[in-house]
Amino acid sequence: MYNQQPVQLLKIMKEASNIAEVISQQDAVIEWAITNQSRAGYFAVLYKKMTLAVQAAIGAAQFEESLRMEKLIIHFANYYLQAWNGYVHKQTICKAWQQVFEYTESNKLVVLQQLILGINTHINLDLAKAAVQTCPGDAIYDLKNDFEKINDIIAELTQDVQACLEKIWWPLKLLTNITNNQHKAVLNFSIHNARKASWANALALSMVQGTMKENHILIMQKMVIEISKRIIHPGSITLFLLKPVLWMEPKKISSIINSLQE
Repeated sequence: MYNQQPVQLLKIMKEASNIAEVISQQDAVIEWAITNQSRAGYFAVLYKKMTLAVQAAIGAAQFEESLRMEKLIIHFANYYLQAWNGYVHKQTICKAWQQVFEYTESNKLVVLQQLILGINTHINLDLAKAAVQTCPGDAIYDLKNDFEKINDIIAELTQDVQACLEKIWWPLKLLTNITNNQHKAVLNFSIHNARKASWANALALSMVQGTMKENHILIMQKMVIEISKRIIHPGSITLFLLKPVLWMEPKKISSIINSLQE
C-alpha cells in the first residue's frame, strides 16, 4: 500500500513569525516533496496558493482588519507546518495530521483525495484553533466576516484546482464539485459544511479554557479523523469512478506537483 519512506530529511523548521516565512517554509516542503517524490507536495502547493491569495487580499485591504488577518494566517499555517515538520522528523503529532501524512505514502488514492484530506484537517481542526488564538474570548465575534472571507478564498482555489484536475483526468467530472453551495459532498467532504463546523468550533473554543478546551479539541480531532476515513473509503460507486483516474495519473509524483503549480 505504501511507498518506501523518503530518506532525505527536511531541515527542522522554526515557527513562522510572518507571512514571508510561511511561504518560505511552504516552498521548502514543496521542494522536499519534489526531491523525494512525496505526495505531501500536492496539498503544500494548494496551501501556498491559498497563502499567496490571502496575502494579496490583505494588500488590497479586502479584510476588515489586515493586521488581524495576517496574524490569523500565520497561526493557521503554523499548525500545518509544525505538524509536517514533526512527522518528517518522527516526532509525536496530532492523530488527525498523522493520518493525512501517512496516506501521502499511499499509491491507492487519487490526487483529489490527497488534497481533500489536507483541506479537511486544516479547516475542520486548525482554522478554529487559529481563530481563537488570534481573537480570544468575545473578540472572536469581530472575526466573523473575515473568517468567511478566508473560507471563500480557500473554496475558490480548491474549485480552480479541481477544474484543473478535471481537464487532465476527465472522469473527475463525474463527481460533484467540491465547492458547491449545497450540502452534497464530493468524496464525503463539503467545504460548505466544513466552514460552518469550523466557525461553530471557534465559538465553542472561545468560551472554554484548560481541560475543557483540550477535551473539545479532542472531539474536533475525532470528527476530522472520521471524515478522513470516509474520504479514503468513499464507497464502492465512487471508487469505481476513481479507478480510471488513478490509472491515468502520471506515475512520477513530481510531474503532478509541477502541474499543480501551474
